[in-house]
Amino acid sequence: MKCELCKKQLEELFLKKIKGTYIKDSKGKKHAVCFECQKNLGNDKEEILKKMGV
Repeated sequence: MKCELCKKQLEELFLKKIKGTYIKDSKGKKHAVCFECQKNLGNDKEEILKKMGV
């Protein structure tokens, strides 16, 4: 699985969990975001979705 912002491969941890997070848009679709992108954008859901163009 890849980060939808930087297209970097996400690390998988125990039981296929990712090192990052999933963010849901207004339609309910999940988007994977890596830890670094999440940290750089201040962990703000609206800012991350705007950066993705959703």
